[in-house]
Amino acid sequence: MAIHSVTVLGAGTMGSQIAAHAANAGLPVLLLDVTGDAAQQGLKRARALKPDPFFTPDTWKLIATGSFDADLARITDSNWIVEAIVERLDVKRTLLERVDAARGPGSIVSSNTSGIPIAVLVEGRTDDFRKHWLGTHFFNPPRYLHLVEVIPTPHTDPAVVQTMTQFLDHRLGKGVVIAKDSPNFIGNRIGLYGIAQILPRVASGEFTIEEVDAMTGPALGRPKSATFRTLDIAGLDILVHVFDNLRERLEGSEEYDAWVLPPFVRQMLQRGMAGEKTGQGFYKRVTGAGGESEILTLDPATLEYRPRRQPKLGSLEATAPIADAGERVRTLYHGKDKVGQFLRDTLTPLLDYSATLAPSIAHSQDDVDRVMRWGFGWELGPFELKDAIDGTARRVPPAAPDLQILRSAKDRSRVVKKNAGASLVDLGDGVLCVEFHSKMNAIGGDTMQMLHAGVKEASKNFAALVVGNEAPNFSAGANIMLVLLEAQEENWDEIDLMIRTFQQAVMGLRYAEVPVVVAPAGLALGGGCEIVLHADRVQAAAESYIGLVEVGVGLIPAGGGTKEMVARAAESMPPGSTDYLPPIQRAFETVAFARVSSSGPDALRLGYLRPADAFTMNTERLLSDAKARALQRVAEGYQPPSPRTAIPVGGDAVLAALKLGVHLAWRAGRISDYDALIGRTLATIMAGGALPHASTVTEQQLLDLEREAFLSLLGERKTQERIQHTLKTGKPLRN
Repeated sequence: MAIHSVTVLGAGTMGSQIAAHAANAGLPVLLLDVTGDAAQQGLKRARALKPDPFFTPDTWKLIATGSFDADLARITDSNWIVEAIVERLDVKRTLLERVDAARGPGSIVSSNTSGIPIAVLVEGRTDDFRKHWLGTHFFNPPRYLHLVEVIPTPHTDPAVVQTMTQFLDHRLGKGVVIAKDSPNFIGNRIGLYGIAQILPRVASGEFTIEEVDAMTGPALGRPKSATFRTLDIAGLDILVHVFDNLRERLEGSEEYDAWVLPPFVRQMLQRGMAGEKTGQGFYKRVTGAGGESEILTLDPATLEYRPRRQPKLGSLEATAPIADAGERVRTLYHGKDKVGQFLRDTLTPLLDYSATLAPSIAHSQDDVDRVMRWGFGWELGPFELKDAIDGTARRVPPAAPDLQILRSAKDRSRVVKKNAGASLVDLGDGVLCVEFHSKMNAIGGDTMQMLHAGVKEASKNFAALVVGNEAPNFSAGANIMLVLLEAQEENWDEIDLMIRTFQQAVMGLRYAEVPVVVAPAGLALGGGCEIVLHADRVQAAAESYIGLVEVGVGLIPAGGGTKEMVARAAESMPPGSTDYLPPIQRAFETVAFARVSSSGPDALRLGYLRPADAFTMNTERLLSDAKARALQRVAEGYQPPSPRTAIPVGGDAVLAALKLGVHLAWRAGRISDYDALIGRTLATIMAGGALPHASTVTEQQLLDLEREAFLSLLGERKTQERIQHTLKTGKPLRN
């Protein structure tokens, strides 16, 4: 079986976003709703969502819209039809009866329901329909949350389960867990039981909303949104609906009384305090007297909002430096303070419940842990948490042999060489990997040392080199704290050497004797982007946010980034063209505005990636795909590229045009005086330097220009102020 086209039934929040993500995978999608206008409006709302459900500004064009009445016959062309309409059994059954009559033979049909039994939905349907029917429960937002629960029925053909699992994994990039057809499946059943333990303790006044969120966020290895911010995002209407659904389906069971919400939650919903969708929930954002945004917190006792209070929980601050989530949770759990008591009172019943429930909802304890990791962003699933609290370190194994191959290689002691910033790891089959592992994978001297060593080792003893890691972010860029300290000490020779060393490292990647495949995922900023730019090939995660962002701290890219954008602009010119300005202006604006891609495909649009580069939808398969790509380049008879000795540049004419654009932006008040200085500096490099007319330059000439400009700007007080501000606040300064 193969899936080449998709129909989504229902253009609500989930349906429109499932359609968006299928389009992200390059599939043509038909999005239907009760009326054609409803489908169009659903697509329009999806295009306005933040975070963006689409990879690029044009991806939505793969989606056609229509109505159930006029266009249902068109589903005969779809290999996969997914239902995502209102959570009512009668309405779903009625629509599925019509789908049964209209679908093509052998097409897969699924439901995104989060609570209605999958088997019950298709009672009375034809045998072929039931053989090709299953649940596919996405989590919101579908683009960003890794999990999909697949729920077969006793009638589902195993080949359908296999096809859907492969498709969701490889084509849509999802972590797939096969769940049993039990009430609310795995994730919502476990996750909401944890909520059920917390809400009464807030209702009683024992803990404030801020205290609970402080204890159940990163301190516990969970997202910053913690408990109540997450509920605001999901919506209290959803919370109430799921609790009521579970209570109804579990009537007569031992856990029936666990699914009772404190009265204040329903009172909130009655008053329109449903969360982010209504502008107020457990938190409310208002404009303060000074015009600044302020967040207020709900008092459950009065249902009034009050100023947010900073929790005073000393053990959270004391354990914050503990990097290992298991050790941190164990320390907090066994503490004698308020935090320890809270965790013992809420976590213990959750872990016991998970252990009791697992056999009836999942096929293994590892699957339960995977669901909570992938669907809820937990660093540790419930069984991993229990082991951590008991003092036993345990990690859930990869779900397939080609997932997390770097971790597997390290587990087999295949580390060739390492220092504090990076390691060389043998991935097998003649492929060496340079893995970064500093904080945020920031690039420092030890990283550059290992890049040099990786090229040397690969050229001598391996067939290919991969640069990548299995961390959330490829690299947040150069260690600007170190750069600032050296500048404040006026160690200009040391800084000059640092830049030259980095330039040599990336050029070493470009001209290595073996193919170099760089595999970015998450952030690849500044120096991280410059490493990407110098690969023979890039195998990027679809969720890659790539950009040259140095202008944001008052600098210009000097690790070959500016040079490479100039060279790529020249290479994009039509044969025989002498119109240098359009391609160089696009590249200039990309760098000058510090544009960061919103996805891997968007990085191609911005010029950070090339048509020969490729994408991996499932980030956990990224290094496996990068390794395969490297071996493919070997099989193709890889030869290092020839040095660029004659890069066309526009000289004074292009420089004048770029400077005029900078001046007009300054005159319009869009940039500051210092922004204009940086812009003119960048323009000079991208024009090829002080040249009276169009000419050609070597790569080394451009590298020298960017290095000299970097040093000049770093010596400016305003640049140092910008760096200090960014290090302190994480935000840019416009001085």
